[in-house]
Amino acid sequence: MNGNENGDMDGEGNDTAVEANETAANGSATGEGPGGTRPGAGQANAGDAAARMEPTGMDATGMNPAGMNAAGMEQSAVKPAELACPQCGVVVYPGEAFCENCGRQLIAGRPGNGAPRPSGRTRCVGCGEAAVDGEGYCEHCGMKQPADRDHLEVELATPGGPVAGVSDRGKRYARNEDAFAIAPHNTGVAAVVCDGVGSSPRPETASRAAADTAATEIATAMGAGAAPGDAVRMAVRKAATAVAGLAESPEAAPSCTFVAAVTGPDGVTVGWVGDSRAYWLSETDTSPAADLADTGELNSSAVTADLRGDPNATSPDAETLPLGPSRRLTDDDSWAAFMVASGALTEAEAEAHPNAHVITAWLGADAGEVRPHVRSFVPDRPGTLLVCSDGLWNYFPGAGDLAAVLRNAQADPAADPTGAARILVRHALDAGGRDNITVAVLPMAATPSTEQAR
Repeated sequence: MNGNENGDMDGEGNDTAVEANETAANGSATGEGPGGTRPGAGQANAGDAAARMEPTGMDATGMNPAGMNAAGMEQSAVKPAELACPQCGVVVYPGEAFCENCGRQLIAGRPGNGAPRPSGRTRCVGCGEAAVDGEGYCEHCGMKQPADRDHLEVELATPGGPVAGVSDRGKRYARNEDAFAIAPHNTGVAAVVCDGVGSSPRPETASRAAADTAATEIATAMGAGAAPGDAVRMAVRKAATAVAGLAESPEAAPSCTFVAAVTGPDGVTVGWVGDSRAYWLSETDTSPAADLADTGELNSSAVTADLRGDPNATSPDAETLPLGPSRRLTDDDSWAAFMVASGALTEAEAEAHPNAHVITAWLGADAGEVRPHVRSFVPDRPGTLLVCSDGLWNYFPGAGDLAAVLRNAQADPAADPTGAARILVRHALDAGGRDNITVAVLPMAATPSTEQAR
């Protein structure tokens, strides 16, 4: 087995897991190959790992210890070092053909018993062979190739200063099902974040189609003189159509959530469907996170009326609302939000329920009529607009929580929006990283027309 050019697989210990697994596999009664064992469609189950660890009467090499002499018994009493995947370092078990964490092949072998590998393929970043298949696995060494969407960073220069977005696969999932797009328009910038619904097929395709379609539509509509709220509504319609078009049938419909923010000289407009969120972090907030109110949607009576009539209903955005201290700008289209807004449960009760994060609105062929919520705001002070997926806000749900992360890291979003986005993503990873994480950072100055806003 060749070494990794990136240095992940060099050294004598790198072949230990492979050799031990080859030995165990050769001594196994099943003789099963790696087919169907690749991660991606599902995640490793802790119960499966525990089952593999149960005593079987076989040692780490697959040999029966019965009949060993005293020296052999004494030697076997020494606990052997745990086998580790030479690619990612995660503990693996004797006889496993592939690492369940990264997909690295642990039992050497060439496809087709040494038959020539297809030409014209991408070269593996591990062994260098041109043998990467359509699913992203090397058919020579078995290594899962890094996906383009595993970690993405984008920074865009605008007349109002730089804006940025960062997206990361996180620690749990084999792929990144989030997507974001940032697009300048004639008076500002638009940022869109979409989170693929994991229970639907090809969620990563849905989120990518929605984000790209919406960002392009907002920029085009704003360039044609549309009002920001109208541009967002048109973008949601186009994005919903694009996602619905991906469905092979009503029962196989890719889907995603949606949130967009549009900045301009008159303030900011946000629109959303699902539970991806937008936040305002005031530059002047210096209080601890616990002291910062996070009231979420400012027009709670309208939201309650919407939910009682139609969970996907749109409240009129005829009034532009002032934006002062840090706060959340969106309300989730979720079971928990519905129960709280309807008065059936308290927020604590709803959040503790197993259905708390079940969404009640999304983009997809099975979503019915999609009617986004749209709100407009005018900041009366400098600050930062954050647009993110639940991979971030699940760990830092309040505006004060997010502001505290940046403040404690001495981050300056206005000077370095990419650095601020990286810090937020890193904190979510350090907190567990159990979901894909995406955040767009849009610094904003105070809007001159604030005095006229009501």
